[in-house]
Amino acid sequence: MTTPEPSTEPSTEPSARDVDVLVTGAGITGLYQLYRAREAGFSVQLLEAGDGVGGTWYWNRYPGARFDSESYTYGYIFSKELFEEWEWQEHFAEQPEIEQYLNHVVDRFDLRRHIRFGARVSSAVYDEGSGTWSVAASDGTRFRARYFVAATGVLSVPYYPEVPGREDFRGESYHTGLWPAEPVDFAGKRVAVIGTGSSGVQVIPTIADEVASLTVYQRTANWCTPLNNAPITPDEQAELRANFEAMCEILDTSPSGFLHLAHDRAAFDDSREERWSFFEKMWGSPGFSKLTSNYSDLLMDEAANAEWCEFVSEKIRGIIEDPETAEKLIPSDHRFGEKRPPFVTGYFEAFNNPHVELVDLRQTPILRMTEDGIETSEGVREFDIVVWATGFDFGTGALARMGIRGRDGVALVDHWADGPRTFLGVQTAGFPNFFFPGGPHAAAGNNPRYNGDQVDFITDTLVYLRSNGFETIEVTSSAEDTWTDMIDRWATRAPSFGESSYYFGSNIPGKPRKYLLNSAGRPKLFAEIARVAETDYQAFTLSRSSDRRSAEV
Repeated sequence: MTTPEPSTEPSTEPSARDVDVLVTGAGITGLYQLYRAREAGFSVQLLEAGDGVGGTWYWNRYPGARFDSESYTYGYIFSKELFEEWEWQEHFAEQPEIEQYLNHVVDRFDLRRHIRFGARVSSAVYDEGSGTWSVAASDGTRFRARYFVAATGVLSVPYYPEVPGREDFRGESYHTGLWPAEPVDFAGKRVAVIGTGSSGVQVIPTIADEVASLTVYQRTANWCTPLNNAPITPDEQAELRANFEAMCEILDTSPSGFLHLAHDRAAFDDSREERWSFFEKMWGSPGFSKLTSNYSDLLMDEAANAEWCEFVSEKIRGIIEDPETAEKLIPSDHRFGEKRPPFVTGYFEAFNNPHVELVDLRQTPILRMTEDGIETSEGVREFDIVVWATGFDFGTGALARMGIRGRDGVALVDHWADGPRTFLGVQTAGFPNFFFPGGPHAAAGNNPRYNGDQVDFITDTLVYLRSNGFETIEVTSSAEDTWTDMIDRWATRAPSFGESSYYFGSNIPGKPRKYLLNSAGRPKLFAEIARVAETDYQAFTLSRSSDRRSAEV
């Protein structure tokens, strides 16, 4: 990297290592950023808190964890050779296969030598004198980086609700987002699962047949529909390889980042009989196609949405034998799409097992944990294992815990005290040379595709800076205001994900209620990236070391 100007303050980090680009987070986004930066000729180092690669797919090892985006659309598509040599075994791969794939990618492209494991970032401070970031890790290492890229993701800080006595429980306790590498023995155990979101609904049917008893504590029912997973046949493998270029074209340009084709009709263009026949087709379709390929107005027309919810409700009642349990599992507080809908395999069927019981926390709230179990308003139940499937501090959780300080020592948590403010979901004013792909105001679709767009933009930006002799880039406050105002404005019109969703931070007590995705979607990201290129980065302030020296004179 270009030798930075000496700081006006005495160095307190004589052993800091210099690097052009410092990335933190070895998930799908961070690994792609590492690859792109290295291929662009920058010196690069990646810091990872865990002992292996994978990010979300390293920490979330719980039974039943798997993709709900098709494997071949979620994995990397920057290399045709990689795509052809790795054959996904299922349309929706399970966690062990995902972790194996990411380790294959790291070794296939010789990335491991650039990764430092067991190194959680504990502080990151911008030095205005040199225009660099001073970053300290939990293993005692320090780095001085021209550019700091936090690819820490939106699902990396597990959330535990504030239940009195949680630490008093003497049995085994696990969070789905911090699952141990060693298998947990559920056989013959009395098990409680707290939470029925995306993780809980995967765990429950997977362990139901092993346990002596399973008690599911549900705060909010979700609109669960079948994942409809299956092995990828040899003919399908051949078709995927043959259509690689066409697949990439769709994935790189579609608003959702999926291969699913949009439906060409609104709900009430069809008769009721035709609608229910189409709903049956949707029920049997894979994963997110129930959102992306359903009637074109399903998420905007309340009557269309209500009819789909009626159809799903009937399906649930037809699967679950106990009518009272079925009604508890049918949402009554939100429409389909106002929360991220989980996709399931055998979830509703699990409640027909005589030793699986559902507890509605709205009717029977948890009062406290005891040494032996869980006390609710109906008394104490004893458990051997408690599984916390209670989600994450979404969007900003990891960034708020890294000790990030920008110009004038301003802490990122203070700059975002009322919610995140960004431009393109990659930079925030007052924090030069700092990027956070896959963070707040990021994907509203298939995450790796959208996050990859951001990584490509960041890498192209760093190349532009190098080619034009610039060393510092900072988004202007006006560009940040315009983008953030757009996010907030469109969030009130968004056809899905209401304010009860964790996409607004509603699951974290005291967290500002701000929309944490890009409410205008991928097309808006594409349009603004194009505008940045056409205007030679007018949305940013660019500077050279000579500019800083002149300012100091």
